[in-house]
Amino acid sequence: MLTEIRIDGLGVISTATAQFHAGLTCLTGETGAGKTMVVTSLHLLGGARADAGRVRQGAARAVVEGRFTVDEVHDGARDEVEKVLESAGAQRDDDGSIIAVRTVGGDGRSRAHLGGRGVPAAVLGDFTAPLLTVHGQNDQLRLQRPEQQLRALDQFAGPVMDGLLRKYQLARRTWLQARDELLERTERSRELALEADRLKYSLDEIDAVAPEPGEDEHIVTEVRRLSDLDSLRESATAAHDALAGPADSPGEGAGALDLLGTARARLESSEDRGLSELAPRLGEAISVVVDVTTELSTYLSDLPSDPGALDSLLTRQAELKALTRKYAPDIDGVRAWADDARGRLDSLDVSDEALAALAKEVESAAEQVRETAKKLTAARGKAAKKLAAAVSAELSGLAMGRAKLEVAVRPVPAAAQDSAPITVGGKDLHAGSTGVDEVEFRLSAHSGAQSLPLSKSASGGELSRVMLALEVVLASSEHGSTMVFDEVDAGVGGRAAVEIGRRLARLARTHQVIVVTHLPQVAAFADTHLVVDKVDDGKGVNSGVHALTTEERVKELARMLAGLDDTETGRAHAEELLETARTEKDSPATATT
Repeated sequence: MLTEIRIDGLGVISTATAQFHAGLTCLTGETGAGKTMVVTSLHLLGGARADAGRVRQGAARAVVEGRFTVDEVHDGARDEVEKVLESAGAQRDDDGSIIAVRTVGGDGRSRAHLGGRGVPAAVLGDFTAPLLTVHGQNDQLRLQRPEQQLRALDQFAGPVMDGLLRKYQLARRTWLQARDELLERTERSRELALEADRLKYSLDEIDAVAPEPGEDEHIVTEVRRLSDLDSLRESATAAHDALAGPADSPGEGAGALDLLGTARARLESSEDRGLSELAPRLGEAISVVVDVTTELSTYLSDLPSDPGALDSLLTRQAELKALTRKYAPDIDGVRAWADDARGRLDSLDVSDEALAALAKEVESAAEQVRETAKKLTAARGKAAKKLAAAVSAELSGLAMGRAKLEVAVRPVPAAAQDSAPITVGGKDLHAGSTGVDEVEFRLSAHSGAQSLPLSKSASGGELSRVMLALEVVLASSEHGSTMVFDEVDAGVGGRAAVEIGRRLARLARTHQVIVVTHLPQVAAFADTHLVVDKVDDGKGVNSGVHALTTEERVKELARMLAGLDDTETGRAHAEELLETARTEKDSPATATT
């Protein structure tokens, strides 16, 4: 729910703040006061394209700040919002609300912030999409588009349609992948066979060498050791002889171990305490020397004695380098390349048996698409009748008593070079991402009149009422989102205006509804009445927004009644409107009709 909005430097508005509450809120004001700027600001919070021409003359930038809460919306919308907040790193305010900000500079540059974090404008759109729906003149035009009509029908059908559509899209994706693979193998069979031969040759070459993980690095280390074998053996032997004495000439001199043993024995035999206490320390030194001597012996025994070992390693190294020159910088990379090549080789089977098996897989997947497409079409046909009846019933109360909405569900024929043709019920159809159907809303203005597409049969006022009727019907299964209507009552008056107000009030029982209106019959149904007024101080026109008291509402409604705010008749008429609206809202019929 939108709880507050602040506007700075947008159009005729210098600074304005408006508080919004649950129920129906109506914004009124004289022509040019800036009512549309409120709707424009909500479009900006919805990620709409920034227009530098909207920045107030003399201002460096326009800033729109909206405060939203999500406790009242349905679970699906709340989950979507939470995902956006988490991905953007946005933070909630102390009261749990979320603040969205859009800034538009005089140079046309735009910035967006969500929960204190800078984000792309599109993220604001992702955030407000499940919370806020704005209906203006352009939105009414979108209702004429077939894809929007299809979306409205699917929304009316509810969760059952969502499940069918997901199954169809999964089946379609599986079918297209299998079909594309079959086409590739068939059309490129010669090329793929050559590629398979190349892969086999390379794999045979790698398998013949059979490299081990990290073997190239290990060989480099061993080659380095063997290249220095003589110097390594000489150093280790000299160190060993110095410690243990020369093994081949025992009489030529004692090693360090013998000398240390002699020294320890002399100290242990001394009766002087100072000398005898040094003996254990020599014992520790002897232990260290013994350990080093043992390790030197092991090292010497492990040194290769085969003079051809180095040649063998160099030969192996040459074999590994032949592989790394062709396939990867190192042996681990070569092994990874081989694994990938084996997977690719498995997918390149272009034998008749493989192609026949794949063709069978494609046909099985196509059958799944056909079955789910038929179920989609059947569900849409059933929902279309209910939607048409429900909207037609709403239109009867909007001064279009004899108007009738028809919802046609038709198959989409496959084009000559169709990207996804499929045969359903003996007809070649286009398997699109939403099924094989197209939907068209047709309006019959009165009984006996030919039904025509909305784009050809509905005037601006009629289109507004069709849209409102559709929203009332679609809103019956959802709760909590905010709906904004910009002059949805354009082109109507009299009893039709009262009925529009009545239905907006009914819609406001389950949604927060904000309406920009010029009709007093509609404004009289408001739970909260905001007025956008302008003041000319000689330096320029500035507009503000404020909530009206009951007395102020009477005066504003009287003004809207052809400027009768200064007459007793006008005020009496306004009071009568308010009382009538109050009675209508309190009646059970308003809640159930």
